[in-house]
Amino acid sequence: MLAWLRLVRVPNLATAAADTLAGYLIVAALRELGPPPAACWLAVAAVVALYAAGMVLNDVCDLELDRSERPERPLPSGALSVGRAATVGAALLVAGVTLAAGAAVAAASPWPAVAGGVLAAAVWVYDRHAKGTAFGPPVMGTCRALAWLVGMTAAGGPTAPAEWLVPVGMGVYVAGITLYARDEAGRSRAAPLAVATLVMLCGLVVATGLVWLPGQEAVELVGGVRMPASTWLVLWSLIATSILLRAGLGLVDPTPSRVGLAVGNAIMSIITLDAVLVLARCGERWAVAVLCLLVWFLLWKRIVPPT
Repeated sequence: MLAWLRLVRVPNLATAAADTLAGYLIVAALRELGPPPAACWLAVAAVVALYAAGMVLNDVCDLELDRSERPERPLPSGALSVGRAATVGAALLVAGVTLAAGAAVAAASPWPAVAGGVLAAAVWVYDRHAKGTAFGPPVMGTCRALAWLVGMTAAGGPTAPAEWLVPVGMGVYVAGITLYARDEAGRSRAAPLAVATLVMLCGLVVATGLVWLPGQEAVELVGGVRMPASTWLVLWSLIATSILLRAGLGLVDPTPSRVGLAVGNAIMSIITLDAVLVLARCGERWAVAVLCLLVWFLLWKRIVPPT
């Protein structure tokens, strides 16, 4: 069981769930805390299944590389058979598309199924063809943007230009993480790490368009309390700075351990960033609910490496 958990990188599943849940909440603008509709649950389950499929098929496709660079991984070590992993990966891919179709039925809209189908195709393209090429980071960023869109379309959106900037920005941010982690197992080079850090910064700036594009003046909190938009931006900036500083440490000392810490931190911070985005539209109750997914990440991180 531990080998399977390592294969799907179980801590990271929380980031996929956070993206899709946040996408639904932002479009639906839910403020009262309570169980979300079935369309939301199905959308989250679909993206988690597709993310897990991507992780499994990634290791299947990287078997020969992992035999030299990561021989301790479940497939090159022989803990799991390659054939069984390929079967499970394909089954998860089908399950994800099926769940996305279920979200479409529950939402009375075809778009969750469309987004889920495109996401499944993007996962396959990344694992089978794009990884290791110049197209790898953009395709991975597209996968993350589509995870947001599965949730958003399940809520009937995106309905405003500002909402589109969130999946675009977070997709660019994840493309930067992917570029940063490209040589994680070996000795990374400073120049690509610097470019990757800049890409992450650009994505974080674009995502703030959720607040500044519509000219939002304040965030409505519980009890009618209003948080100025400038305060929200300071909160976002503090989190972004912590991510970029950790990436900067990897830039100064590009050893595998330092780069790995920066990548793990950037991945984990996706949940925090999602929570702050939800705060801007839904208030602190739902923001805390999204933030609780950090518990899943941190608990499993003690057992299974996220990268």
